Amino acid sequence: MEQHVHTQTKAVLNRMSRAIGHMEAIRKMIEDGRDCSDVLIQLSAVKAQIQNVSKVILKDHLDHCLVNAVEHHDTETVRKLSESIERLL
Repeated sequence: MEQHVHTQTKAVLNRMSRAIGHMEAIRKMIEDGRDCSDVLIQLSAVKAQIQNVSKVILKDHLDHCLVNAVEHHDTETVRKLSESIERLL
C-alpha cells in the first residue's frame, strides 16, 4: 500500500491521540458507573472530534492526492475518493 504524507499528518495524529485519551476517560466513566447522560455527552464530544479529524484528512486529500490524480488522469484515485466520501457521510 502506498504511504501518504501530507502537511496535516502531525495535526491529525495529535487530534487522534486526544480522541483516544478521551475514549479511555469515557471507558473509565462507564467502569465507575457514571450517569448515562454524562457518558452520552462525552461520546458526543468524541464523535465531533472524529468528524473534525475526518474533515482535516479529507481537505488534505483534496489538496494533494486529488490534485495530483487529476493532473495524471488517475480515475481510480477519484473513484476511491468518491467512495470514501459516501461512507463518511
